[in-house]
Amino acid sequence: MSKRLVAYFSASGVTAKVAENLADAISADIFEIQPEVPYTKADLNWMDKKSRSTIEMSNPNSRPAIAAKRDNMDEYDTIFVGFPIWWYVAPTIINTFLESYNLKGKTIIPFATSGGSGMGKTNEKLAPSYTGAKLLHGKVFNSYSSKADLSAWVETLSL
Repeated sequence: MSKRLVAYFSASGVTAKVAENLADAISADIFEIQPEVPYTKADLNWMDKKSRSTIEMSNPNSRPAIAAKRDNMDEYDTIFVGFPIWWYVAPTIINTFLESYNLKGKTIIPFATSGGSGMGKTNEKLAPSYTGAKLLHGKVFNSYSSKADLSAWVETLSL
């Protein structure tokens, strides 16, 4: 059995809850992807064209710094990467996270939280960031997703 990691970025706590349930459901380690500069409520105001999140998401080359790296990433074969959907894709901090490691030979599985959006172009936008890894199609969950729901989803994956 391969060693699994659930790494996640959560802006409001919803993704954190899903990530914790997923890690529990599949007996995986967990790691929070934290921005070096935490996001404020104003930073996350997607209706403000001058907010930090809007500026970052408008620039495909944006790579917000992360506060800390996982020091034993080489131990994991499968990495579930969770995030809220922003502008129909993963926040660019997820690219920062993926680009911080040698992921060759690993399996990356995105999962997201959203109030109504699907995965959009998430895989396409993450593609340049996971050189040498296998990226599976992800799934969107809501805050009500149970451990049983998450476990059932993982069982459908070819791991």
